[in-house]
Amino acid sequence: MAIKESSDELNPPVIIAAPVLSPRGKRSAGDYLALAIATCGVGYLPVAPGTWGSLVGIGLYVLLRAGLLKVVFSIGLENRWSLLRVAYGLAVLEFLAITAIALVGTWAATRTEKLSGKKDPGKVVVDEVAGQMIALVPLGLGIGMVWWNAMPAFLLFRLFDIIKPYPCRHLEKLPAGLGIMADDIVAGIYAALGVAVLVMIQWAF
Repeated sequence: MAIKESSDELNPPVIIAAPVLSPRGKRSAGDYLALAIATCGVGYLPVAPGTWGSLVGIGLYVLLRAGLLKVVFSIGLENRWSLLRVAYGLAVLEFLAITAIALVGTWAATRTEKLSGKKDPGKVVVDEVAGQMIALVPLGLGIGMVWWNAMPAFLLFRLFDIIKPYPCRHLEKLPAGLGIMADDIVAGIYAALGVAVLVMIQWAF
C-alpha cells in the first residue's frame, strides 16, 4: 500500500494499492534539479500549492508569449508574413514550448515521486503549471492577449483540476510522472475550451 498525495487542496491524501516507493539515501545534482522543476519554487508552501502552481503557470505563459511575439514578429517583418501566418507561427511555437514543459515535468515528477517515497507527492506542482498554460492558450487568438479572460482561465482550470472530470481520474492511475501530468493536461484542455468560448463571445459583441 502507498499514500497518494495531491497538490489540489480539496483532494486529500488517500491510500492506494501500490508498492511504496523508496526514497534515495544520497541525492545527486539531477535529483535536486528534478525537485526544483517539479516544485517550481512553490510546491513546499504549506497552503494551496496547486493554486500557487497555477499562478506560476500564468506568469510563465506571459513571459513565454512576450518573448515569442518579439521573435515571430521580427521574422514576420523580415519575410513579410501576413497576420494569419504570424498567428500560426505563434501557435506552433507555444505548442512546442508547452509540450517541452510537459515532457520535462513528467521526468521531474517521476524522479520526485521516487525521492519522496509517495505516489503523486503534494509538493509536485509542475503539472498545474503545464495545465494552466494550456488553459491560457486561447487568450492569444487573434494575436493579442485578451487579459480580461485571464481570471476565468485560472478559475476554470482550478475547477477542472479539482473536480477531475472524465477521463482525469482514470489518467491519474498511469504510472509515475505520466499519471501526475496527464490529468492536469486534460483539465487544462477542458479549461482552454471554456476560455475559447468566452473569446468567441467577446468577438461576437
